[in-house]
Amino acid sequence: MVTPKQLLSTIESALLGPSPPTPAQRIELMHAIRNSVSSLQSLLSFPPPKPSDRAQVQSREVRLPDSPPISLDDQDVRIALKLSDDLHLNEIDCVRLLVSANQEWSLMGRDPSEILRLAAGLYYTERRDLITALYTLFRAVVLDQGLDTDIVSDVQKYLEDLINSGLRQRLISLIKELNREEPAGLGGPHCEHYVLDSRGALVERQAVVCRERLILGHCLVLSVLVVRTSPKNVKDIFSTLKDSAAELSQSNTTLKHQITFSLLFSLVIAFVSDALSAAPDKTSVLSRDASFRHEFHEIVMAVGNDLNVEGFVDGVRLAWAVHLMLILDVIAARESVSNASSNDLGYLHSCLEVLFSNNVFQSLLEKVLRTAAFQNDDEDMIFVYNGYLHKLITCFLSQPPARDKVKESKEKAMSVLSHYRMASSHDFSHDSNLNSQQAIETGSLTFVSLLEFVSQIYQEPELLSGNDVLWTFVNFAGEDHTNFQTLVGFLNMLSTLACSQEGASKVFELLQGKAFRSVGWSTLFDCLSIYDEKFKQSIQTAGAMLPEFPEGDAKALVAYLNVLQKVMENGSPIERKNWFPDIEPLFKLLSYENVPPYLKGALRNAIATFVRVSPVLKDTIWSYLEQYDLPVVVGKSAQPMSAQVYDMQFELNEIEARREQYPSTISFLNLLNALIAEERDVSDRGRRFIGIFRFIYDHVFGPFPHRAYADPCEKWQLVVACLQHFHMILSMYDIKDEDIDIVADLSQFSTPTQQSPLQMQLPVLELLKDFMSGKTVFRNIMGVLLPGVNSIITERTGQIYGPLLEKAVQLSLEIIILVLEKDLFLSDYWRPLYQPLDVILAQDHNQIVALLEYVRYDFQLQIQQSSIKIMSILSSRMVGLVQLLLKSNAASSLIEDYAACLELRSEECQIIENSSDDPGVLIMQLLIDNVSRPAPNVTHLLLKFDLDTTVERTVLQPKYHYSCLKVILEILDKLVKPDVNALIHEFGFQLLYELCVDPVTCDPTMDLLSNKKYQFFIKHLDTIGVAPLPRRNTNQALRISSLHQRAWLLKLLAIELHIGDMSSSNHREACQSILAHLLGGKVVGIGTDGDVSHSPSLKNGAEYTGTRTISKSKVLELLEVLQFKSPDTTMKLSQIVSNLKLELAEDILGNPATSGKGGIYYYSERGDRLIDLASLRDKFWLLSNFGSEVELNDVRETIQQLLRWGWKYNKNLEEQAAQLHMLTGWSQIVEVSASRRISSLENRSEILFQVLDATLSASASPDCSLKMASILCQVALTCMAKLRDERFLFPGGLNSDSVSCLDIIMVKQISNGACQSILFKLVMAILRHESSETLRRRQYALLLSYFQYCRHMLDPDVPTTVLQNVILDEQEGEDLDLQKMDKEKAELARANFSILRKEAQSILELVLKDATQGSEPGKTISLYVLDALICIDHERFFLSQLQSRGFLRSCFMSISNVSYQDGGHSLNSLQRACTLEAELALLLRISHKYGKSGAQVLYSMGALEHIASCRAFNFQGSLRRVDMKLQRHVALDFDKQRMIITPMLRLVFSLTSLINTSEFFEVKNKIVREVIDFVKGHQLLVDQVLREDVYEADELTMEQINLVVGILSKVWPYEENDEYGFVQGLFGMMRALFSHEPENHSFAQSNKRKSELNSFRLCFSLSTYLYFLVTKKSLRLEVSDAPSDYHAPVGLQQPTLNSLGSLLNSVTTALQRAAEEKSLILNKIRDMNELSRQEVDEIINMYSRKDYVSPSDDIQKRRYIAMVEMCQVIGSRDRLIGLLVPLAEQVLNVILIHFQDSSVESDASGTMKTITYGDKSDSGDGISLLCEELIPTLERLELLSEDKVGHNLKVFRRLVTSLKEMTIQRLAL
Repeated sequence: MVTPKQLLSTIESALLGPSPPTPAQRIELMHAIRNSVSSLQSLLSFPPPKPSDRAQVQSREVRLPDSPPISLDDQDVRIALKLSDDLHLNEIDCVRLLVSANQEWSLMGRDPSEILRLAAGLYYTERRDLITALYTLFRAVVLDQGLDTDIVSDVQKYLEDLINSGLRQRLISLIKELNREEPAGLGGPHCEHYVLDSRGALVERQAVVCRERLILGHCLVLSVLVVRTSPKNVKDIFSTLKDSAAELSQSNTTLKHQITFSLLFSLVIAFVSDALSAAPDKTSVLSRDASFRHEFHEIVMAVGNDLNVEGFVDGVRLAWAVHLMLILDVIAARESVSNASSNDLGYLHSCLEVLFSNNVFQSLLEKVLRTAAFQNDDEDMIFVYNGYLHKLITCFLSQPPARDKVKESKEKAMSVLSHYRMASSHDFSHDSNLNSQQAIETGSLTFVSLLEFVSQIYQEPELLSGNDVLWTFVNFAGEDHTNFQTLVGFLNMLSTLACSQEGASKVFELLQGKAFRSVGWSTLFDCLSIYDEKFKQSIQTAGAMLPEFPEGDAKALVAYLNVLQKVMENGSPIERKNWFPDIEPLFKLLSYENVPPYLKGALRNAIATFVRVSPVLKDTIWSYLEQYDLPVVVGKSAQPMSAQVYDMQFELNEIEARREQYPSTISFLNLLNALIAEERDVSDRGRRFIGIFRFIYDHVFGPFPHRAYADPCEKWQLVVACLQHFHMILSMYDIKDEDIDIVADLSQFSTPTQQSPLQMQLPVLELLKDFMSGKTVFRNIMGVLLPGVNSIITERTGQIYGPLLEKAVQLSLEIIILVLEKDLFLSDYWRPLYQPLDVILAQDHNQIVALLEYVRYDFQLQIQQSSIKIMSILSSRMVGLVQLLLKSNAASSLIEDYAACLELRSEECQIIENSSDDPGVLIMQLLIDNVSRPAPNVTHLLLKFDLDTTVERTVLQPKYHYSCLKVILEILDKLVKPDVNALIHEFGFQLLYELCVDPVTCDPTMDLLSNKKYQFFIKHLDTIGVAPLPRRNTNQALRISSLHQRAWLLKLLAIELHIGDMSSSNHREACQSILAHLLGGKVVGIGTDGDVSHSPSLKNGAEYTGTRTISKSKVLELLEVLQFKSPDTTMKLSQIVSNLKLELAEDILGNPATSGKGGIYYYSERGDRLIDLASLRDKFWLLSNFGSEVELNDVRETIQQLLRWGWKYNKNLEEQAAQLHMLTGWSQIVEVSASRRISSLENRSEILFQVLDATLSASASPDCSLKMASILCQVALTCMAKLRDERFLFPGGLNSDSVSCLDIIMVKQISNGACQSILFKLVMAILRHESSETLRRRQYALLLSYFQYCRHMLDPDVPTTVLQNVILDEQEGEDLDLQKMDKEKAELARANFSILRKEAQSILELVLKDATQGSEPGKTISLYVLDALICIDHERFFLSQLQSRGFLRSCFMSISNVSYQDGGHSLNSLQRACTLEAELALLLRISHKYGKSGAQVLYSMGALEHIASCRAFNFQGSLRRVDMKLQRHVALDFDKQRMIITPMLRLVFSLTSLINTSEFFEVKNKIVREVIDFVKGHQLLVDQVLREDVYEADELTMEQINLVVGILSKVWPYEENDEYGFVQGLFGMMRALFSHEPENHSFAQSNKRKSELNSFRLCFSLSTYLYFLVTKKSLRLEVSDAPSDYHAPVGLQQPTLNSLGSLLNSVTTALQRAAEEKSLILNKIRDMNELSRQEVDEIINMYSRKDYVSPSDDIQKRRYIAMVEMCQVIGSRDRLIGLLVPLAEQVLNVILIHFQDSSVESDASGTMKTITYGDKSDSGDGISLLCEELIPTLERLELLSEDKVGHNLKVFRRLVTSLKEMTIQRLAL
């Protein structure tokens, strides 16, 4: 069953939309109509109360259809029964109403009476929707709405079936029944008299029902046009009409009048349409039965006592007479009995007699056509009424019986009426006693009334086309006039007939020719000239008075002038230029005081129509006015004319004010307004019009509230004319800088009794001063507005002057807006005399409330717009506006009014072209603009935030309160009429986004949107999110808005994912749903930590991801929506504009000062900088030169081309911006999802790969713009980084609490094929046609990240040696083959190289260009890309490319030329240092990648020379640690150490690999000499490094020490002399390090582990140097020496054998400890799954990684973290062991060499005394002591286990054994 609301929405969408209904809409429409047949057949017929149902309700448990039982409490029962009694409804239906009301309004906590009214309001809303749906269907069939004939015929067939089944009779019955005071109608005496409507406003039930009756009446009228009326229906309608008309005398309301009109016109249309459809072969429905004709004639001719009723019955009689005239011939042909025909003829004549005797035309004019109720009725219904009145009068005038009566009435009028009588057209006698004369004249008035009746009907131009009958009647009526009454009536009819261009031409020709003997244009102008001559003669005659102007002639002239006015207004612009060549006679009577004011008014009104004919004629009018019209300073001169006694001021105050009629003044103002509006020269800023302004200000508008008015219409005409003048002044003239000082200049005239001189005044400034001081104009305008919107609505609908009052209100509001736009510019300088308008308004809160409440006025769109704009301005100025509204008790109604306005706008079916005129858009912008303003602000008020406490703690309840929030959520929930409401939908999403990012409204809004009732965050992903975009060539505006809607939606989702409170179940579920919908896959849990995952399963193996396919996720579909070629906005003007105009157009468009008010460019509501087409047109016109017609046409054509180009440019620019906006939203949600929430999804690597792959494909597409590619590349970077993270994060999802070593050593790697796909698409993206350095920098970063991802197939933190140990027990049953994985890694490397080699030339061109010509950041990252290419190089391909292109040589030149002129402390210096670091890294990579051959390439290019000449290497002062503490740029200096010194030392050290030790004694060893020269050239640096305290040094310093020692150890042995003291420095370091006792560090402390490793690495370098000296240079050490400070500048202090022994002892201790720790940890890893949580936590605490664990983590994750940390410790220990074993070997060899080469001297007793090396000798005690210390150490070395150490110790043990034996021998001696 389709609900009434759904039915109405479906019908409106299909039938009232701006575009034809789609096939889907048509199907939905017919389906809805078919399902609603029963509801419409039994229209508003509902089940009555039943005792059984009442008992069921009283039992407190009710079962509704298709729902479980509903329990009721006592209150529910009472309300349901009360509803049943008040509405005469079934009790079960009343319970359903309560349920629906609760769903709609949330009834919890409401008062019972409020609940009752809400439920009743819902009931009446359903009724209204149903009858409105029916009315819309009738309109679609009857009115031409441009619908397809097929759909119209389908709807018409449906309506015909409904009417034939009794719908019309039901309509008639309802109109009667609903008017009764009973529960089913207006309500009984004990019923609730009020209901709460759909917006929660309290409305009277009778008013609701009366509106229903009116809609039913309209349906009845339209039904007559669908199916002809039956005799019974006619009689019933007539009976209802008489009842309704009789009621008007008791209750004279507008709605009841309109209901009566609908009944009257139902009969009129029924009679006319039935008779017109009759033909000899087609019978009239009403003429079939002669008895009906007789019976109805008797009824309709019966005379009643009620004059109201008789007036409407006369209208029916007229229609009945026309019906009889039309069907007489048909009856005569059909019926053989002559009596029937003669009877009908008798009926006709009797009816005509009554009509003319009662003057039916006058009755219809007074009681129908001229009433406010008729004129304010529905426009479409008025059109239908007038259309059938046209048919009625056309038929009437075309029939001989009627023509005879008309002719007879005309003859009477001509013969009886005297042209000498001075009276109005309807009251020609002031003598009440002359009854006979009155009767004669009244009878003769019928002809005049007929003329006026025709005039009233033909207000619509469409009714005149091809109306020969009417023009025949015009010719007849224009003949032989003998009195002014008939002439006036005739001319008034002509003025109406001139309402169209065709009619104006015909009327002009009629009066121009000889069609009428005495009526014509010549008569008008001759008469004006005659009276002018007559009055001139009287003036020239001494003592003669001006003769009285005959009223008859005056009225005739007025009628003539009205025709002239209409002819000129509506005539063809080309033809009318030649119609009246001389208009001077129109001015000649203006200055005579005896000319009636209303004649002057007509003259000026006629003159005003000539103003727009041509500029020349406008100037002529100015001159004639100066010559003839009454004096007020007018014209182009500011000098007053010669003074006269009789002027406009006198005429206004003495003549018109006495008569209480003001036609002359009104016309005077309208004429001046028309003239001033056409002025294009605004250079004098209105100074020449100051006299006019003062007259209007002081004498017209100032006292207007105090004047008396015979006709209220004139009052408002006067007000509107004044307001138009003020509006024009404020619009035409701007404020300038010199106006600021005007108050100071005129301060002497600022007292209340003085004014500034007239010549010093400017109208615009005078107006602003008035408003800014609350003076006359301001007070009077507020007097117009202060009665309030309700009062204005009442007068608008109930009074004839309603439209004028409405116009006055509109102009008043617009003037206030204009003042508000200008006052701030002056207020700061004019204070305190003048204040901003908002300050003036705030002096009386009622003024502000009155202005803002006009948003309720829905009769005129401009009034609503103005009120909203005023609210927007005041909200930006008045901090306390909300408190003011709350204090004034206006807040609640204002909230409802804004919501109702927004809801009404959302239900519109037609597009509002200009968004700045759209009240819905204005409201949305008002809400958006105020979100961030201090609380409480207007947005908080209108969205119903809690203003009683704090906004932040609001619990939003949109279903409880009717507010804009409720409306917006409903609009966004359904998203109906997307083409009409596109901007409202777009700004709705934007508003919610702004609310979610504002810190004050964030929490309440997000809590609301995440609520399960709304499910807002995921609702639209499947609808607008991935729906196809509208086509650009059909609806580009909707396409643009659709993109913005998706953008705001995605940004809104990103906000929820980013800051949603995961401790709340609603937010947690919302985020899970968003991720599931957006990324696909299964959501398995989400937490506050983005790195936590609880995936249920983990597939082992390195290539499972990327091979399994899943359905395309929404995020990829959204990206596909975006992938279209951006529209072109770079179209050259030269393609469309000729060369002569091109320069001018480019100057206009290229002016930088053309944004803002008055400029060519403006900023749209979205912030796009667009071309203002109107300003462009005006500016081009202003600057164009044309002297001939050809040049003029050329300018016109150019402007048209420019406007077309500008429109297309604007739309294309908007679409580009919208595309980028959506892409930005898409990137935000992808990056937030990837970085914070993706851990809750399964298959994360697969999802990331798909997004990355799609992103790269999109960025490589030729349709992708540069800006889009940049955003896409950023997303790709995030995905790539997250893919890298994914490989090493906790895998999670294990089926048990156990953790396998495979879980930590295997990484989650996507397949090789997927990796190759990423690289291929990335290469294509880099090589895209349109690129920039900024984009490439991001692409290079992505390429580097990709290479890092591909570098390891296994976890890099787990050494291979560990793998071999830990998987021994687990390999069984596992498909794990390390060799296979290494093979796959090698295959991927080869594939990567192959892909890059195919595009190598293009890639290298780009990269090398950026590396040499780009910015410093571009150079840096380009160099790192080259570094990465070298890493994957095969067969020296890339190296040869770099060599052949000369890049390496240019790189060396760059290094040698670098300098820091600013001392290295600027950003540029830092960036250059980064580039230098990258250059050095590339060179070092070449050396490492290709080994000696790579180093040889570098050396051959003079690497050492270039490095040595690098000035950046010579910053010695800033390198001293002691100096750095005193400098401001410590961090920067530290960076120099890291970025320059250390890389250069690394490069020099790598070049030492070329030194061949076999060439030790050859002088030709060139590399040695160059390295030595380098060391000598940087003595200060080397010396400084050697002097560092190794025990206080940080990691960077330790590396430098190692590098310097390594370089010296390679080359310094070749240096013969040690004048630089380097050898002593090395020896001193040996003595300090070798003798140092090692600390017993805990292996849990990672920093200490690194320090220990670095110390032993330095010991290894030093021992290598010492070993070289001992073996190659025969250096022999002493056994012992006194300890000394190696810093002391004494002679050469060599290390001793004792220090070597000490070092060997330290190495042995460290080796034993490392081996034990490694073994212990391996055992713990194997037993990890048996350890308790406490033991696991102890391990984690031991390794100091508490930050990785949170209390909520389960045992599974804790074991994983513990295992990872232990594996890292194993790796560290393994590296230490790998260093200690060769170090021990070197020490052992040195000692062994010394023992082997020594000779022993003994004393007499045989005891060893000394050991001798050449000439040196040591004491025997020293040797013995050394040997004693060595033996325990050697024994410990012998006990080392290969299993624990992890190395082959066979050779090592042999060496230890040899030394031990020799040591024992030495002891034995």
